[in-house]
This record gives sequence, C-alpha cells and structure tokens, in this order.
Amino acid sequence: MAEILTGVALFILAVTALGLFRVLRAEFAVERMMAVQLLGTGGAAAILLLGAASGTGAMSDVALLLVLFAAFSCSAFALGQASPNVDGSERPEDGA
Repeated sequence: MAEILTGVALFILAVTALGLFRVLRAEFAVERMMAVQLLGTGGAAAILLLGAASGTGAMSDVALLLVLFAAFSCSAFALGQASPNVDGSERPEDGA
C-alpha cells in the first residue's frame, strides 16, 4: 500500500511541476499568484500522501503549514493591490 501512495504522490508532484512551469511563464502578477496556490495545494497533497505512506504523523502538520502559508500569501497579495474607484482613479493612500 505504501508503494501505491508514494506513486500517487510522485504523480501529483509531477503534475504540479508541469502546471507551475506553465503558470510561472505568465506575464500577469495574478497568474503568478495562482502558481503559489498551485504549489500550496499540490505540495500539501503530496506531503499528506507521503506521510500516510511512511506512517509519520508530523507530515500532516507540515502540509497544513504549507497550505496556510499559501493562503496568507494570497491574502497579502490581494490586500497589496490598489483597487480603482468608480471614476477609474486609484484610491488615496491612508493617512495622506
């Protein structure tokens, strides 16, 4: 059973790497942020499968941290983007 889980984890890592290569070649920052999410979810899935194959319980903690870091980086990215007002101008900076 461990061999099957390891094989599936390697397959997920390969597919994630192919998708990551494609998304990182994009020209928009939003598409690059999708690469961070892809790496977070695909990496977490592979780590969980490898943890189940080896019987290591700490791997689930590592996978949860990876997903948490990916979510925090996306929320920081979204908060850092300037949203335009209704008239098309950017919002003024706070405190200015």
